[in-house]
Amino acid sequence: MCRSRANKIGSRGLRGVFRTREDVDTNMIRNRKAKGFTLVEIMIVVLIIGILMAIAVPNFIQARSTSRKNSCIANLKQIDSAKEQYAMEAKLDTGATVTSGNLAPTYIKSFPSCPGGGVYTVDVVGTNPSCSLAGSDGHVLP
Repeated sequence: MCRSRANKIGSRGLRGVFRTREDVDTNMIRNRKAKGFTLVEIMIVVLIIGILMAIAVPNFIQARSTSRKNSCIANLKQIDSAKEQYAMEAKLDTGATVTSGNLAPTYIKSFPSCPGGGVYTVDVVGTNPSCSLAGSDGHVLP
């Protein structure tokens, strides 16, 4: 096929085949540019990730504090149960003083610590044990 006929066919060529060298070079450049992401596309993805994080992080923080509160309440129930068992075996009356040392080796394996960083008070027989975070975070037996 002669050069003049290829120019007359145009850039599409015959049956999609390119006929001139310029058309082949242009097509290769066009394909090379289409392989990457544009700045706008990357910025949209970053924006979507930011929105998802803005929703997820506060929920995660709330779930963590709720979990700490529930764990603290479970610890308070264990302390109360151990205190009542000790009081029954030692035949203590209501109002008798009980310490964590009385409970730890026998009635409770080890004295628990508050996951929120509070300090437990065993209190006297007939009252519920308490946590120092009772007022601020709701670490109170129901």
